[in-house]
Amino acid sequence: MKKKGKLLKYIIFLILLLTAAIFIANCVGSANISIKEILSILIKKIPYFGSSIKTHQIVSLKKETIITQIRLPRIVSSILVGFVLAAAGVIYQGIFRNPMADPYIIGVSSGASLGATIAFFLGLGTGLLGISAVSIMAFIGAIIAVLAVYQLAKLGERVPISNLILAGIAIGALINSIVYFLLIAKTDDMQKIIFWMLGGFTTANWDKIGVLLIPILLTFFTTFFFLRELNILTLGDTRATQLGVDTEKLRRILLIIATLLASLGVAIGGLIGFIGLITPHIMRLIVGSDNRILYPASALAGSIILLFSDTIARTIASPREIPVGIITAAIGAPYFIYLMKKKGREIFK
Repeated sequence: MKKKGKLLKYIIFLILLLTAAIFIANCVGSANISIKEILSILIKKIPYFGSSIKTHQIVSLKKETIITQIRLPRIVSSILVGFVLAAAGVIYQGIFRNPMADPYIIGVSSGASLGATIAFFLGLGTGLLGISAVSIMAFIGAIIAVLAVYQLAKLGERVPISNLILAGIAIGALINSIVYFLLIAKTDDMQKIIFWMLGGFTTANWDKIGVLLIPILLTFFTTFFFLRELNILTLGDTRATQLGVDTEKLRRILLIIATLLASLGVAIGGLIGFIGLITPHIMRLIVGSDNRILYPASALAGSIILLFSDTIARTIASPREIPVGIITAAIGAPYFIYLMKKKGREIFK
């Protein structure tokens, strides 16, 4: 009961913070749209009864299009990607019992890079259900890379953590060499590929969100069935086994869930680093280490941080836009160095 009250308190606070962030992100941009006009547009879009509310504010079709078809899809996309990357980060850090683990540790990023690069290389422009071929290929590449890492790390029925990490490094290096070769072979698309690798939401649209929202929510909520066991797993394999947890089976299930979350995030926003690394740490300092609270709290916090980063990315050099991955790296890299200095001795001794 005490835990539920604590969780509810944090969730309500984070939702209020996220609501404020959404409103601020809607208000800023290269187009000058007043707060009254934005409120009028948003009120009209409330399902069922929004059109019956009189706002006494005349808004041009152009401004309405900017809000509903450009800013809002972008805002929702950044919220979803921050949500899944932070959630995946909590799971990976729990599985690996390593505070420096992030959603890209076992090949998601390199696999997605190769998939996206092949799509650019072959000129695959047409996608499916509103999702571009690049996003689809990135998702497929990420899944295949993680499967390859998993198979390489497997020892009989066991998958040692150290093997997973080393296999991730090896496969990642191999795939990156292929990506660089393709970049050199077709320099015309180099700028597009590099821009995609740095992450961003310039291609955000409602069709993509509509298709990916349900898989994201299903995958996210499935994790709640395993959070108690994930808490036990952090005590170590021996202790977890003594307490009745099938560690290999649990680790396999959670790896699949975390990889799906990270891959779905990559399909929407490209490669955006550090959200899955720093968000769980920030929230762990606030809510503690209980994954039943940390997991949903980190997901919401990841949404807030990425939305904040994307708002900076599209406004700091307006009308030009910089990839959001540069902003998250500028925030995340110093924090990563801090973690490495502070935690390194405890992790690797």
